[in-house]
Amino acid sequence: MKSLVRNSIWIAAILVWVFCSAGILYAEESARDDGWKFGAELYFWGASIGGKSASGSDVDIDLDDIFDSLEFAFMGAAVVSKGKWSLFADVLYLSSFDSQNPEDLWDYMAAYEKKTGGRILALAHNGNLSNGIMFDTKTYEGNPLTKTYAEMRSRYEPLYEVTQAKGTGEAHPALSPDDEFAGQELLDASNIMGRVPKTPEMLPKEYARPALMEGLRQEEKLGANPFKFGMVGSTDNHTGLPTTREDNWFGKLSHVEPSPERYEHVMVKSPVDPSLAMYAKQLSAAGLAGVWSRENTRESIWDAMKRREVYATTGSRITVRVFAGWDFKADEVETQNFARQGYKRGVPMGGDLSNAPSGEAPKFMIRALRDPDNANLDRVQVIKGWLDKKGKTHERIYDVACSDNRSIKNRRCNKAVGSTVNVADASYTNTIGDPLLTAYWKDPDFDPKQKAFYYVRVLEIPKPRWTAYDAKFFGIKMPKDVAMTVQDRAYTSPIWYTP
Repeated sequence: MKSLVRNSIWIAAILVWVFCSAGILYAEESARDDGWKFGAELYFWGASIGGKSASGSDVDIDLDDIFDSLEFAFMGAAVVSKGKWSLFADVLYLSSFDSQNPEDLWDYMAAYEKKTGGRILALAHNGNLSNGIMFDTKTYEGNPLTKTYAEMRSRYEPLYEVTQAKGTGEAHPALSPDDEFAGQELLDASNIMGRVPKTPEMLPKEYARPALMEGLRQEEKLGANPFKFGMVGSTDNHTGLPTTREDNWFGKLSHVEPSPERYEHVMVKSPVDPSLAMYAKQLSAAGLAGVWSRENTRESIWDAMKRREVYATTGSRITVRVFAGWDFKADEVETQNFARQGYKRGVPMGGDLSNAPSGEAPKFMIRALRDPDNANLDRVQVIKGWLDKKGKTHERIYDVACSDNRSIKNRRCNKAVGSTVNVADASYTNTIGDPLLTAYWKDPDFDPKQKAFYYVRVLEIPKPRWTAYDAKFFGIKMPKDVAMTVQDRAYTSPIWYTP
């Protein structure tokens, strides 16, 4: 019976193709009186799905099973012509039900560009709940990465969502123990469905900083960097209310919109273990994408995203800009033509430096401005990752600007900025921190023979978290395990150095 069904499906598909092909030939031969010609053609292709699921289970779905559960699919082409002019359209409906392999997506995107002459990019979703899939060093099918894979991923996925409501994916304390700010709004108990617990070996393949370092290693091995991405933030809210302010956050989903009980609402209920569930109290009022576009047009904004001249914030509208070059002077960061000189003699965030001049190290000009309606700035940091001659990756954090005239000692501000937060009143003051921080920084540990990347992180002073505002507004007392303060921040796209 199954064989009969299979044969019937294929016979039907062939007949559809034959009849539709005949139809288009007939239409092209039968022009209307006004000279217009019309044609249409349907076509079909099928594929099976196989591999490993996020939980490690084997997946083997043949074409019969796909047809059994098929709801809708469409593939077709249409042509309209008159004289020497023709308009052709080719439509292929592709969803994750057709393939979950990202390489199929990139092939589809390449075909779209070739066929239409258009341009296309994909923005990768925050991977902190991917359980090691986001930045895996194997393909979806379990094969080693190749140069082609690296080039296609870098080309068609130039951006990564490093922060959003379901957590921040820049760094993790378990991976960066010397980074006292790595614990920002983490959500890391399980995969996105609450079914599979997180294990330590998954973490390096989920967070941006270790992925950027792994990208250097893969580039050395393959000749191309699969994890060369710019960083943006997004809300990922499913409510139509893209709010990101701590004092005005309307939640990620409709059932976690403001209410006296929302902090204890379950966002994702685990079917296997309550400890793997995700609760509203763990969510962040995040995030935003900053784009350094030459013009306020769709084309210019797209171009900026494609060249990775973008940055992420965890909700505040912080402004941050960075340029790297070989001959910047310390006083140029304060001049009015700071950006003009940055573009002329250096590269912006998302750019590349190469072939260091003899005896020179990269120099950075950085400006950061607070959100006018939000908290002052605590500090500006440069975060560096590099690959040594033995193929081992390293990271180092440099504080390059500290508010309140604090000095820098051993690469860090000599003391914490402090806090003015009154949790009970859900308030703070800008009597600490600075509204504007600038920095000129030269890498003191530069080795011109080592691949490296640099990105800037800007921290605000502490302020009340959305949970503190809820507690005050609704007159409730939050449990001790609920965070009540936060230091929002910005992350720029990296600047890469290649010998």
